[in-house]
Amino acid sequence: MTQNQSMTVETDLTNCDREPIHQLGRVQSWACLIALSHDWIVQHHSENTSRMLGLKQDDLLGLPISDLLPVQTQQLIRAHITRLSLDQTSVRLFGLEIGRRGVHFDVAAHAYKHGFILEFEVKRSVNHISDLAVVQPLVQKLATMRDITRMSASAAESVRRLTGFARVMVYQFGADGSGKVIAEALAPGMEGYLGLRFPGSDIPKQARALYMRSLLRLIGDVDDAGSAIVPAQNPLGEPLDLSLSVARSVSPIHLEYLRNMGVQASMSVSILNRGELWGLIACHHPEPLIMDYEKRTAIELFGQLFSYELARAETQAENESALRAQDTHNRIMALVSNTSEWAENFNDITRQIEDLIQFDGVALYSDGKLITRGTVPSEDQFYRLARYLNTASGAHVFSTDNLSKNFPAASEYQSSCAGLLALPISRRPRDYLVLFRREIAQSVTWAGNPEKPVEHGPYGDRLTPRKSFEAWREVVHGHSAPWATSELRAAEALRGTLLEVVLKLTDQAEKERKQAQERQALLISELNHRVRNILNLIRSIMKQSSNGAETLGQFTEALDGRISALSRAHDQLTRDQFSPIPLAELIEVEANAFGSGNTSRLEFKGQDIIISPDAFTPMALVFHELVTNSVKYGALHAPNGRVQITMSEERDGTWTIAWVERGGPVVRAPTRRGFGSTVIEKTIPHELKGAAEVRYNSAGVEATFSLPATTVIDHRPFEGNPDITMQDQNSPASGEPWVGGPALVLEDTMIVALDLAGMLEDMGADTVRTSASVAEALAILNEGFRPKIAVLDVNLGEETSLPVAEHLARMGIPIVLASGYDANEAGIEDYPAAELMRKPYTTGDLSEVLGRMGFVRN
Repeated sequence: MTQNQSMTVETDLTNCDREPIHQLGRVQSWACLIALSHDWIVQHHSENTSRMLGLKQDDLLGLPISDLLPVQTQQLIRAHITRLSLDQTSVRLFGLEIGRRGVHFDVAAHAYKHGFILEFEVKRSVNHISDLAVVQPLVQKLATMRDITRMSASAAESVRRLTGFARVMVYQFGADGSGKVIAEALAPGMEGYLGLRFPGSDIPKQARALYMRSLLRLIGDVDDAGSAIVPAQNPLGEPLDLSLSVARSVSPIHLEYLRNMGVQASMSVSILNRGELWGLIACHHPEPLIMDYEKRTAIELFGQLFSYELARAETQAENESALRAQDTHNRIMALVSNTSEWAENFNDITRQIEDLIQFDGVALYSDGKLITRGTVPSEDQFYRLARYLNTASGAHVFSTDNLSKNFPAASEYQSSCAGLLALPISRRPRDYLVLFRREIAQSVTWAGNPEKPVEHGPYGDRLTPRKSFEAWREVVHGHSAPWATSELRAAEALRGTLLEVVLKLTDQAEKERKQAQERQALLISELNHRVRNILNLIRSIMKQSSNGAETLGQFTEALDGRISALSRAHDQLTRDQFSPIPLAELIEVEANAFGSGNTSRLEFKGQDIIISPDAFTPMALVFHELVTNSVKYGALHAPNGRVQITMSEERDGTWTIAWVERGGPVVRAPTRRGFGSTVIEKTIPHELKGAAEVRYNSAGVEATFSLPATTVIDHRPFEGNPDITMQDQNSPASGEPWVGGPALVLEDTMIVALDLAGMLEDMGADTVRTSASVAEALAILNEGFRPKIAVLDVNLGEETSLPVAEHLARMGIPIVLASGYDANEAGIEDYPAAELMRKPYTTGDLSEVLGRMGFVRN
């Protein structure tokens, strides 16, 4: 290529990146190299090999290694090289005798595409035990530190002491590829570079890749011409790949770079963190310096341990940051726990965020409303910015320290809002919390001009390394202070917190349900799980109840009883907000369900145990069956029969519950085992990992149950019968429940409405009109329909039945309110006087309510 032609070639920062530094075809002259095929035949060697090893042959190509090295040495090398196929990329051997008597060599070996590469260097020191021994206390010192800057300074001083290099720097890479000297140790008279920043182009891409593969690199003398590899190419026309070569020669560009710095010898140690090149320990010396391989190995070990300690310190800092983020989360959630408006706590919330992330202004854009604090764009400017943010991902935070670069409209306000950190806090529509930072005139101290001009240097038209290392001042306009990695992590965690805040601040029920489908997948999944469990339980109860029933009436009675037992248990749990509940209360509620006199015939002894909510439903089913059987066939069936329930703690912490019936009919063991018996005997062992035993003594049934300690939360002395009435227990009128006229049903679930209408018809209602909404019910009444009784569902989805109840009250029509809520939870206090019937209800429940209201057949 002519000079004119070369001037037309486009020259940019990628010229250095394209230089094949792993195929330079030379090794430094302090070492020699032999490349062997897999069958140990010489394929390449450096020109200085025969002279350095004291071999008689000058032409080594094609010779077997057995012609060159002593048998013992061959065997040792072969034995170690076999490890390369397992878990090592290279092996090192120290102090081998090769040819000349009394001369020892250190050997490095690694595999490459066509075989193995051996490198030999004369042993320069007899014993390096002291070097290895000093590494441990140096690393122990690092382990006591937490600050990365202090650790780096200690590492730089330690390496300078171990190596004798005049300048040792710890050089950290930035996100843009540039690097900064964060620590250094200097010999007297050496120029320092602490705080200087080096452009990313100073270390080409392929050099960074080699730093990842080969952790230590020594340049003994920048003026060393080196020794050529012969032949330069193999028969396939390929140069020898020296990527992992210990003594690989150096790029002329890099040598020129070092000379411009006044450096004659250099060494670098890679610092890796989580599989990435975090930085380098860079060593310089004003004179040639060739260091023994064994000592370099000790330095490389120190570098690896330093990398480990660095990762530990960063992980510890991240953990502390995560704890601060969790604390901020807790404080923010506490702020919004009793409010439904962002504006009420916006300033307090943003002050909590400021403890994690520094900013100059903050804007909250939520549900079409904008709240701001500090230095922010105008409202019109922000709305345009929000549309730009909508083009970014809504699943992660978005950050930039140069907003106007990709959003030119931001140049209007770049001095006040040059950088932003946007946290999407909803899915659709997209809402944001945006943190802003002012423009900062970034005074970056560069070690030379980062825009290195193209010069016609000794190696052609290329980016010639700078010839002066005077500090340049670069003032960058339109930039804010960059967002640190720890701040971005905190922002991601904070985004989750604010999503939770959004959920807490949504008070419209329909909107809450729709948003919950999108933003609370986990909650919906858990809800589905619980509903399916309940449905599956009811299905199983229906199936097992049908198996044990001989008539439809028996099946209906058993099924109603068992579902009612589940309902009563659920009522007790929700009444106490799923808190642990005394077992005696559960048993008394079951007994009370069969008549007011039954509870007076229960005698409790020992201690009343408080059972966990998870155990409540299984225990309710067990004692429902016991009470049912006792009322039908046992002690509670007879006027003078009694049931004694004793609860006692065993030595191993388990609790025993004894159920003993006396004074009832003579007991005979059942000839077949129905579903009820199975529930009694199998539920506690299966679901609670306890034990159960039932004995059919002629004097009365006896059952013993054992509960594990984990099921029992606490215990206390018996306090007598609590207030267990779940609804008004006015004495029902005697006689069969009977409507004897028309009835009105207001229920928005069709199946429930039809079931309720059927119950009323069975109880003498000659006409039952059903409606699903307030408007439909009022229309029926306004037509002139006058029912004798009306059953109204309280909650109709988006409305309540209150207007219909008030209309009926003015007509003087008796009202039954059906609700899944307690009287103090459903807003029923606003209704006219009415009877409350709890969902789910049965024919028996409706009969009881009608009886209390006086609807009986005379």
